[in-house]
Amino acid sequence: MMSKKIILIVDDQGELRKLVRMTLEYGDYELHEAENGQRALELAKVIKPDLVLLDVMMPGEVNGYQVCEKLKQANNEKNPYVMLLTARGQKSDLEEGRRVGADSYLVKPFSPLELIKNVENALA
Repeated sequence: MMSKKIILIVDDQGELRKLVRMTLEYGDYELHEAENGQRALELAKVIKPDLVLLDVMMPGEVNGYQVCEKLKQANNEKNPYVMLLTARGQKSDLEEGRRVGADSYLVKPFSPLELIKNVENALA
């Protein structure tokens, strides 16, 4: 039996985390949430997610780019797939995302269907 894919949802806005969770609950995923970058890094060490849905703009010491960079440098046996969620779709933002090792990008606002499709592709 295949084990469930583990997804970590990182966003400082509870409403968005709830929306993402409700959208993905239909799937056979183990879902976890973190409300900031620091918590995301601590949680990732423990749960070893397959996929991290990561908000770029978060208050606190650690923004989404920094979280992504740290996750990718943690040279675990498996680096998670990191999908940045951002309202900022400018070229410079995309380049910064690539620089820190993000695997893909989803620009807010996105539809539930877009999210599902992107998550399925990421975990395929």
